[in-house]
Amino acid sequence: MHLLLMVALLGMVGAGDDAPRIETEMVFPPQAQHNHAPGIVECPNGDLLASWYRGSGERSADDVMVLGARKKKGESAWSEPFVMADYPGFPDCNTCMMIDGKGRLWLFWPLILANTWESCLTNFRVSSNYQGPGAPRWEREGIIPLKPADFHAEALKLLEERLAGQAESAAIVKQAKSERLRERLGEKLYQRLGWQPRCKPTVLPSGRILLPLYTDTYSISLMAVSDDGGQTWYASKPLIGFGNIQPAVLRRNDGTLVAYMRENGPLDRIRVSESKDDGITWGKVGVTNLPNPGSGLDGVRLANGRWVLIYNDSTKNRSTLAVSLSDDEGKTWKWTRHLEKHASGSYHYPALIEGRDGTIHAIYSHFVRAQEPKGKELKTMKHAAFNEAWIRAGDG
Repeated sequence: MHLLLMVALLGMVGAGDDAPRIETEMVFPPQAQHNHAPGIVECPNGDLLASWYRGSGERSADDVMVLGARKKKGESAWSEPFVMADYPGFPDCNTCMMIDGKGRLWLFWPLILANTWESCLTNFRVSSNYQGPGAPRWEREGIIPLKPADFHAEALKLLEERLAGQAESAAIVKQAKSERLRERLGEKLYQRLGWQPRCKPTVLPSGRILLPLYTDTYSISLMAVSDDGGQTWYASKPLIGFGNIQPAVLRRNDGTLVAYMRENGPLDRIRVSESKDDGITWGKVGVTNLPNPGSGLDGVRLANGRWVLIYNDSTKNRSTLAVSLSDDEGKTWKWTRHLEKHASGSYHYPALIEGRDGTIHAIYSHFVRAQEPKGKELKTMKHAAFNEAWIRAGDG
């Protein structure tokens, strides 16, 4: 018994003292078509599955579809892309995925009804047969309609306070077109339409699923909540900060949930809010010390309890992509290392997971300008697999 315990402890020490390691590769050759907003999961057989959208543009391009690719365990290259979802004549955009407690694959994405973000509906597909070659065999699909409790009065009060008391109020007025925003805050259609995903769901110890959603109608966020394994969904209280979108949710040991969000306004910092009741209600939306230029982020709680956050650590552009590590549940981020830091490109909209072997997997949109022809921007998804020791080593 004592010998087995010693071996186990030595194994834990060895795992923590791993040499820094990282492997990277493109999911497909860079191309001129718009490719953006990836998701990633590790399948039960150890394969990696990626998702993203591709087309002539974003919400305004009706040929946009959701694609996927597979990297088989032990192999160095990704498969040829395959179609995961495509409603002909409508754009299919931001993707995220999860493997649920029954081993089923879930794909979430917004269907854009009228070529505006405000007109989207969140769709989902579910598969139990997704580990073979090619696209998953979908067995269930649908939409997630939400009916949040009327938040008009609360949101209007917060908007007025911010406009009156903040130095950046002029920028907010210009950005949000506040009169139009006031009108839309009171309309049920806009309160219920336009919610879309970006970051992966968080599954709580109770089994509750929180799917983070946001709306560009108001630049706020909420959670789609399911307490029955995804059979039905309802809306949490919105996270109202007028600029806080695309939440990534992490859970502390005491049960507190922390949502880190993209700043879609003038504050140039990652936004944050906390929930003490498993994601149903959320506290005041605050601001962290971490920079954000108006771009997506993601986070993951590692099996050892440490937190990892991936984000653009700039206030100007998306040319630098950082990974930060916290050993105190987000109070401080003591270690940071860069996956990308090149002025000539954009590296953004990352998704982050931990594999069963402790490897951290990041996937993100990788945009660079070609020298020829005429500096056209070429786009792909890039995958990076690294360990905690790689982050701790810093940029050097």
